[in-house]
Amino acid sequence: MTIKARIQSRLRRSKRYVFTRDDFKDLAGYDQVGRVLRELVKEGQLLKVGYGVYTKARQNAITGKLMPAAPGGSAAVVIEALDRLKVKYRLSGATKAYNSGKSTQIPASMEIKTSTRFKRVLSIGNSKLNG
Repeated sequence: MTIKARIQSRLRRSKRYVFTRDDFKDLAGYDQVGRVLRELVKEGQLLKVGYGVYTKARQNAITGKLMPAAPGGSAAVVIEALDRLKVKYRLSGATKAYNSGKSTQIPASMEIKTSTRFKRVLSIGNSKLNG
């Protein structure tokens, strides 16, 4: 079984949607894993979210473009990525008000504040989180 097949198998079996390069370090070396992940991004099976962070992808039925496969969309991917990277964060502004039930207005974009210095850039489509 090739390294690519092993990684694809692990992706299919996983209930998670966000993966880091370290999730596959037991299968092959750092460079080999990186090459396979880049290949999977080119094939449309994964989307690159940030440095060493990837998410499962699927094709949008309406537009035909690739999008995150996570049920919550790009917002869920960003939150899962922050959890996987062990970054402390909190929701703020309209997002916090909506989630706490203080407002019925659905926020146009998710507002997140990181409590620690976060050096990576996470981006999916048009949404972007700078640390």
